[in-house]
Amino acid sequence: MAKLKYKRVLLKLSGEVFKGKQESGIEGGTIMDLAKRVANLQKMGCQVGVVIGGGNIWRFRDNKHLTLGRVTSDTMGMMATVMNGLAFESALKEVGADVRAVSALPCEKAMENYLPKRARNHMDKGRIVIFAGGTGSPYFTTDSAAALRALEMECDVLLKATKVDYVYDKDPMKYKNAKKYTSMKYQEVIEKSLGVMDLTCASLCKSGGLPMLVFNLNKKGTIKKAVTGGKVGTIIT
Repeated sequence: MAKLKYKRVLLKLSGEVFKGKQESGIEGGTIMDLAKRVANLQKMGCQVGVVIGGGNIWRFRDNKHLTLGRVTSDTMGMMATVMNGLAFESALKEVGADVRAVSALPCEKAMENYLPKRARNHMDKGRIVIFAGGTGSPYFTTDSAAALRALEMECDVLLKATKVDYVYDKDPMKYKNAKKYTSMKYQEVIEKSLGVMDLTCASLCKSGGLPMLVFNLNKKGTIKKAVTGGKVGTIIT
């Protein structure tokens, strides 16, 4: 079995991953495939936390045209992450993983309320922990929630799964001359306002000394490479 470079990780997934080829919602085959890949990390002895976005169901920036206040819209987005968290918890259980879903947005009938000490205890016992409900407050993205949970859980690295292989200085889908980075500093991300994460997330990671590895989730084997120190993605420190 491959040796782990990172023993405790926080995996940040976009909610859009869950919709597969659908326009919205959750696609069963996609979520089950992802569950198998994450469960494999647990079998390798890696302690895994997961933060999932809500973009496949609801997020503020996609619905600015509606007459909803920001707080209301963001609360709906946090509820969307709870729905994704429940679905992923079920998928992980289906493939035999030991998992707990917790939420910073109180919904006791669906999952545990997020308490840092209890969540760390779950991770200490080797359980996969899904952190739903964002930060529990409006005006924060799930990227920022991922950074916060990774720091609170004392993770070794924040793994940000994306659609591209590396961080680029501009959209590689639109510009053939886009420059890729295999390593960089958070200060560069902040100064250049690179779209890989929001500035709150970058500032949290920088101040907490938390490295982030940005990689392409769509390529098979990349999650395993990420935790074992394989050559994959962009490392940000």
